[in-house]
Amino acid sequence: MSRQLSQQEIDAVFQNIQDRKRDKPLAKFDFRRPDRIPKSQVRAIHLLHDTFVRNLVSSLSAYLRSYLTVNLVSVEQLSYSEFLDGLPSPTCMVSLGLRPYDGNGVLELNPSLVFPILEMLLGGSGKSTAPIQRDITEIEQKLLDGIFRIILNDLREAWKGVTSIEFTIEAMETEPQLLHLLAPNEAVVAIAVEVRIGETVGMMNIAMPSIVIKMMRQKFDQQWSVRKTHASEAEQARVLRVLREAALTVEAQLEGPTLAVEDLLSLSEGRLLTFDYGVDHPVELLVNGARRFTGHVVAAGRKRGFAIEAVRPTPHSARNRGDAAAEPPS
Repeated sequence: MSRQLSQQEIDAVFQNIQDRKRDKPLAKFDFRRPDRIPKSQVRAIHLLHDTFVRNLVSSLSAYLRSYLTVNLVSVEQLSYSEFLDGLPSPTCMVSLGLRPYDGNGVLELNPSLVFPILEMLLGGSGKSTAPIQRDITEIEQKLLDGIFRIILNDLREAWKGVTSIEFTIEAMETEPQLLHLLAPNEAVVAIAVEVRIGETVGMMNIAMPSIVIKMMRQKFDQQWSVRKTHASEAEQARVLRVLREAALTVEAQLEGPTLAVEDLLSLSEGRLLTFDYGVDHPVELLVNGARRFTGHVVAAGRKRGFAIEAVRPTPHSARNRGDAAAEPPS
């Protein structure tokens, strides 16, 4: 242990450490953003806005009287400054109130989408023309109120599965850098949605503060745990109403001993087959292949019918009776 390392051995140790550092991937972590939400919650928000875009297709198609497609492009966490840097200028932005939660969200419609929609609202075809780069006027803002009302209503319905949020428009701005709702380095969840109307394609972007969504974490957990609970009486009644119209296969079957194919082919007149059941033995009635009733085949006019004499216990009810019998008398 008293031997000293040579310079060559020391260099080899440091070289080995540097090689390990290069082989191991490094993950960046921004300590200025402690309010980032977990990836599981981001996936839940993605599923939530999948429902939102499906509802928005039918709502906007009916309002604009034109076929369109709406696709969810991405759900990611960004800083507020990064979100604003990705928006065109000028554009159409509104500040969203998130009652009963404190804070504001942002809803943005690209000019490539706004002006074709305005043309359609005024009776035009909305076909793509030369791109327009200008601020929208006050009159045009009023015309867009109906579009924003539909978008926020579908957004409100989509979020109902998690929590009730009243989305309201508090302000409108055309320059992204002038809408100072959050600190530049504050984290937001950015939802990008592509809207295609004929040949026109535009983006709709939504941003919500991560700190607000982080406050809903317990509600997201409750959303998934509800699926494990028993259905309510109203839900059971609804399922029963749907099942009442379902078709079932019903057949009466008299079971007996098996017979080899060879013996079946050798049968001829005068041969006698013996069964293990008497003439008065009940016949099994099968519903979708499962034994449910016992009874006898009877004549019903010119047809044959089945007279039910007993209901076979289901495995669930038999198990319940067994559990009850196993309980000691009180």
